[in-house]
Amino acid sequence: MTGSRVDTTPASTWVWVAIALAMAATSVIVNLGGRADAALTSSWTPALDWQPALARAEPWRAWTAVFVHYSDLHLAANLAGSVGVAAWGWVARVPARTVVAWVIAWPLVQWGLLMQPELQHYGGLSGMLHAGIAAAAVHLIFAGTRTQRRIGGAVLVGLVVKLLTESPWAGEISHPASWDIAVAPGAHVSGVLVGAVVAALAEVLHRTTSTHAPVGG
Repeated sequence: MTGSRVDTTPASTWVWVAIALAMAATSVIVNLGGRADAALTSSWTPALDWQPALARAEPWRAWTAVFVHYSDLHLAANLAGSVGVAAWGWVARVPARTVVAWVIAWPLVQWGLLMQPELQHYGGLSGMLHAGIAAAAVHLIFAGTRTQRRIGGAVLVGLVVKLLTESPWAGEISHPASWDIAVAPGAHVSGVLVGAVVAALAEVLHRTTSTHAPVGG
């Protein structure tokens, strides 16, 4: 119909947005609902955060750790980040394969922290958010227009620069002046690597299956 506006946003993009916002909402519930004292983290934290020593015995921590935050500032920053990643996925119009790649990356980001067994506790959405940004950027590089490929490449370069400024090789934790908790740069590295690699594999698989798809006549 002339003058009508067709929404070209795929359903998978709305699923991406829903996942990002659901993770944010669950983080609020976990960190406020189980809080015994306004100055302390949730009383549920010891049962949910990532602990490499318990990775085999309690594997669910690879999923639940993202909902754990150690301060109000930590929670607020990741809530804002969740909204940003939701918007980034919406702008990139991420397809189903990218959404699946992001979900697959969820536990892998925490498992990547096994490379730093000295990090005895970890919680937060930042690793998963870095994975989401990287995954959507990789999708644009593989499947976008020339301008979109440039944007995706610029985002990945920006992520690498950010990781370098955090000096992850200097130790398992850092203490930024503006933060009231220690930060684990390795989680950001794990997020970017896992998100980019899984998304790239999804794109290659998509191209391979599309190329060999049967054609009827």
